[in-house]
Amino acid sequence: MPYFIAFDTHCEFTEMAVLNSRGKLVRRQRCPTTIPALVEAIEAVKRPRQVTFEEGPLAGWLSRNLRDHADQVLVCDPRRNAYVAKEGDKDDPIDAERLAQLLRGGFLKEVHQVDSLDRSMLKQHVAFYHDRVRERVRQGHQLTALLRRYGVFASISKVNDPDERRLLWKQLPRRKVLHEDLDCVLKVYQLLLEKEERLRARLTQLARKEPAIRRFREVPGFGWIRAATFYVYIDAPARFRSKSALWRYCGIGLERRHSGSGPQRVRLCKGGSRPLKNVLMGAAKSAITQTGGPFADRYEEWTQQKGVNPATARRNIARSLAATLWSLWKNDAKYDPDKSRRPEKSSLETR
Repeated sequence: MPYFIAFDTHCEFTEMAVLNSRGKLVRRQRCPTTIPALVEAIEAVKRPRQVTFEEGPLAGWLSRNLRDHADQVLVCDPRRNAYVAKEGDKDDPIDAERLAQLLRGGFLKEVHQVDSLDRSMLKQHVAFYHDRVRERVRQGHQLTALLRRYGVFASISKVNDPDERRLLWKQLPRRKVLHEDLDCVLKVYQLLLEKEERLRARLTQLARKEPAIRRFREVPGFGWIRAATFYVYIDAPARFRSKSALWRYCGIGLERRHSGSGPQRVRLCKGGSRPLKNVLMGAAKSAITQTGGPFADRYEEWTQQKGVNPATARRNIARSLAATLWSLWKNDAKYDPDKSRRPEKSSLETR
């Protein structure tokens, strides 16, 4: 008789609910959110046993440390569970019991977890780098916006240049509080820029150690940062059954909508990984500028000969790039430009 264990985890404590194969609640317990306490709670339930908890900041840590103590550890998507969780009363014990019911019924969508601690740390470093870049860009926008309030229009590169900045500052009103505010934002921007350069150098150093990333670098549009981002967020190419599944995960796939006798519509999927979408679309923009390259030729064919909208053609190039990286990784192969000249027919949007 299998048992289904669900955890509703918090930083200080975890609510546990256990169901048997008939759906009867056989155990309910609150324990500290520590690995020894959770292992003890799991071991108190007979095998076979399955464990589930929702994706969140603690999920990777829990998954790595609890997988050896259950027949299956499933980290699930909380967005799909929200519709059930909102029904009726809500508290932590009820949430844990509902999660166990969903596990027993097979209604949970699994969220992939990184297996090794080293790979998890590399993924964290990549995410941290992108977060610092966004913060630096935000500070730059704030600085240029402050200047525009006084009729001074300049890019952040000019503001960061000492000679150009001296000329820009002369166009501003001579008010001490204004210049103090600008200097404060500028110092934060320059500090973030310095940290970003250090993080990029460290990330490049780590990326060079991975054979798959070195192969990705040969593909047009991919440098060390984009290649490393694709590597850590995909993590395991075998988990995608098809290119279409890969594209949907990356946020560049298509989904079909049809009901009754109405028309069938195909649209871009609304979900997916935002970092992967940004990387692939950025790589596509870079690849189509490399004259004579396979992706630039394909883009020109779609836009000039077949009349495909340029934005649609860029998405098609992004899909081709994703499929190319996935194939190189899955087959442990090297990049061949001639193979990339063959179009991915299933990826083509025509409008």
